[in-house]
Amino acid sequence: MARLQSLNTIHSSLSIPSKNNKGLSFKPHAVKISSCLVSDVTTKPVTAANSTSVSHASKELMEADKSVMVGTYARTQVVLERGIGCKVYDLDGKEYLDMTAGIAVNSLGHADPDWLKAVIDQASKLAHVSNVFYSKPQVELAKRLIECSFADRVFFSNSGTEANEAAIKFSRKYHRHGHHDSTNPPTEFIAFSNCFHGRTLGALALTSKEQYRAPFEPIMPGVTFVEYGNVEEVARLVKKGNVAAVFVEPLQGEGGIHSATKEFLSGLRSVCDDAGALLVFDEVQCGLGRTGHLWAHEAYGIYPDIMTLAKPLANGLPIGVVLTTQKVASAVNPGDHGSTFAGSPLVCNAALAVFNKINTPSFLSDVAKKGNHLKELLAKKLKGNTHVKEIRGAGLIVGIELDMPAAGLVDACLENGVLVLTAGKGNVVRLVPPLVISMEELEFGAEVISNCLAAL
Repeated sequence: MARLQSLNTIHSSLSIPSKNNKGLSFKPHAVKISSCLVSDVTTKPVTAANSTSVSHASKELMEADKSVMVGTYARTQVVLERGIGCKVYDLDGKEYLDMTAGIAVNSLGHADPDWLKAVIDQASKLAHVSNVFYSKPQVELAKRLIECSFADRVFFSNSGTEANEAAIKFSRKYHRHGHHDSTNPPTEFIAFSNCFHGRTLGALALTSKEQYRAPFEPIMPGVTFVEYGNVEEVARLVKKGNVAAVFVEPLQGEGGIHSATKEFLSGLRSVCDDAGALLVFDEVQCGLGRTGHLWAHEAYGIYPDIMTLAKPLANGLPIGVVLTTQKVASAVNPGDHGSTFAGSPLVCNAALAVFNKINTPSFLSDVAKKGNHLKELLAKKLKGNTHVKEIRGAGLIVGIELDMPAAGLVDACLENGVLVLTAGKGNVVRLVPPLVISMEELEFGAEVISNCLAAL
């Protein structure tokens, strides 16, 4: 009840544009942001010194950040201090409904009691040992992931891009192992338009936007980008015999919330099987309950040779996972790959708590219901708005495609207490709230988005 009252307090103070005799009158936005890590930046952040709504304490911290941090982020001019459930609070005490979940990371929201207990219990015993030794939480988490997936073996890393780097290496090693008499085993890769697989040099080579690759060239060679959905072109390329693996997201997040069709994934599976190439599903953003299924590919009944996972698994602690079949794992030997921090007892114990909470029929069913409810709300509330081209997605990964940059809408939502992201080319509003968000919170978020559309 207290949560709804606090949300209603924000709702009652919505700064919505109103009509006057001169047309639309807008409340000036103090905050200008770009909320997509890979989209074109169409709006530059207002500096703290120019933002009249930012407190002195927040300005001081933002100025300190500029003096010590490498400037890789176009940050929102808000200093977040704490969170509970699906709400976060800034340094000045303002409350926001978090429909970003740390970019689809905080699957159980903020300060989840089961997650917190797992972290505290393990931290009081053993936080880190390195992979020189065995640890119980790591083995238990690996067993649970294998029990509930296509996989036979698990490799732990610290992030999604690290998981994809490992998948690249495992793919090449698999073919080198299987073609040990050949001087030219398959080493090339296929990825798709609008894809995003990470920022390290190998994963970056698999990421479609040229402007993110160009400043760091030369990067890993041998990657061909194909239009998302074009199985025929993939078949033509794979037949040449030099493709080690095809990397694909069953549902693209950063690229604009585009879902694969069953025919597309089934076609990729057949093409890879016929040519002996590996099929890799990147479920870093769309996996672990986000679509209403434990794994996004389960909706299609198509299974990969390798799957990468990361964002939601430890609810904010750094983790990445490569799930793979035995045929791939058998090619990997001690020393072929590794990580100092990966699979620590602390992170794995937290991830076990998250996994066990999400992997129940009732939890996943609720995610699917809430996702359908959110899309229905948006379809109803945004109906007739000429800027809205499409509402799409699955479960609690939903995109609103606009016919113009979405930065103005993101700004207005922020000002009115709702955090959202962009995706695609900056024209898609991306909604990836914690999976525990309530129906009432979804209704509030949809109402704010609807009212703020006038800011466009």
